[in-house]
Amino acid sequence: MTRSAPPPGNLDAPATTVDEALDRVRRNGGRVTSSRRFLLRALFTAGGHRTAEELAAEVQDQAPDVHLSTIYRNLEELERLGVIVHAHLGHGPATYHLASAAHGHFVCEVCGTMIEAPDQLFGGLARTAKTEFSFTIDPHHFAVLGRCARCS
Repeated sequence: MTRSAPPPGNLDAPATTVDEALDRVRRNGGRVTSSRRFLLRALFTAGGHRTAEELAAEVQDQAPDVHLSTIYRNLEELERLGVIVHAHLGHGPATYHLASAAHGHFVCEVCGTMIEAPDQLFGGLARTAKTEFSFTIDPHHFAVLGRCARCS
């Protein structure tokens, strides 16, 4: 499936390239700094779930003077703009991944195996939470803990 570029100013459509993400930053009054560009490249090339520390190490390989605090500030801004999302996958640190690849998570509380779950799987839960409790869930933000087939 090929995705077209989001229209300018559309914060609902996830950025699918580094350039789209940088355009979104500019449109919203942000600066395009070298540290932000390095961070976005790391996010788009690596894929998957990465901690702030892992991303900082990759950025610092190219730009040693970029501090962890700068990475955290940039991650916060990129999440506010809808470029990335963070998730808590059990008891470890938050992980970050591209909003264009957002999905739910199952994490085995015994061995730590993480299974990416499609958004449709959480549709019924989201509808029930909304109608029964007037509560809107964010299935990308949390992990459902349990046991994988091997550990059950």
